[in-house]
Amino acid sequence: MRLVDNERNAVDLRTTPVHLALGSRAKPVEGFAWEPEVLRAYSAAVAADGAEGRMVMIFDGDGRGDHWESYPAGDELVVCLSGSVTITRDVDGVPDRVLLGPGEAAVNPAGVWHVVDTQDPTSILSITATLGTDHRPRTDTLPTELAGTHGPKEAP
Repeated sequence: MRLVDNERNAVDLRTTPVHLALGSRAKPVEGFAWEPEVLRAYSAAVAADGAEGRMVMIFDGDGRGDHWESYPAGDELVVCLSGSVTITRDVDGVPDRVLLGPGEAAVNPAGVWHVVDTQDPTSILSITATLGTDHRPRTDTLPTELAGTHGPKEAP
């Protein structure tokens, strides 16, 4: 995994996210993967950006999300590019759902646990705060029982 300065070629945001860094710099993240060692390397490489760093990426999906996530350092913007997406947020133990269609966006506030479900083949663009990102598996058990801390309750 490495951050690329001055990329002049097209970047496929489905496979190569772009890190928005301090100083209004945009740096593609070559070799990015959702693997622990790559995530640790990415976190170390962007640590100097602190709470201002953002990751921009496109996700394609069709079905139920497999994890809850929370971004304590800042808000996340989710844009539905195609298809249909439901974002479920845990607001003090009560599910708060937002349905998005193509061209619509929603903000997941900093520190709020949320999960994303797609009803059809869907593409979403996310602009996400990177510092302190937390994920919890989505199971039939409450994350609070799994982790011993406040977390989202499973939406019905």
